[in-house]
Amino acid sequence: QVQLVESGGGLVQPGGSLRLSCAASGVIFSINPMAWYRQPPGKERELVAEVAIGGSTTYADSVKGRFTISRDNAKRMVYLQMNSLKPEDTAVYYCYGWQGMEYWGKGTLVTVSL
Repeated sequence: QVQLVESGGGLVQPGGSLRLSCAASGVIFSINPMAWYRQPPGKERELVAEVAIGGSTTYADSVKGRFTISRDNAKRMVYLQMNSLKPEDTAVYYCYGWQGMEYWGKGTLVTVSL
């Protein structure tokens, strides 16, 4: 079993920055890929960014140029640096990993508002 725990959410003003972290623990061989998803209020969950174990990345068009995903395999961590935040980035952000099956964290709330 793999456990994923997110941290770093909170309230931020438009134009601000936040860094989300996700810590993986448990029986880990190779979690690939790892990703961040988000679910805005009243909407479906959507992929934000994905990072493969070798470091290649994929981003949703809505966050390209503003968000950066990274992972530290030795520390079993994945990060999401979010800059130039907009109100429409408000959502619960979930950490995701694949290791034979899907694993999800419980989510961390990001609110972008004045």
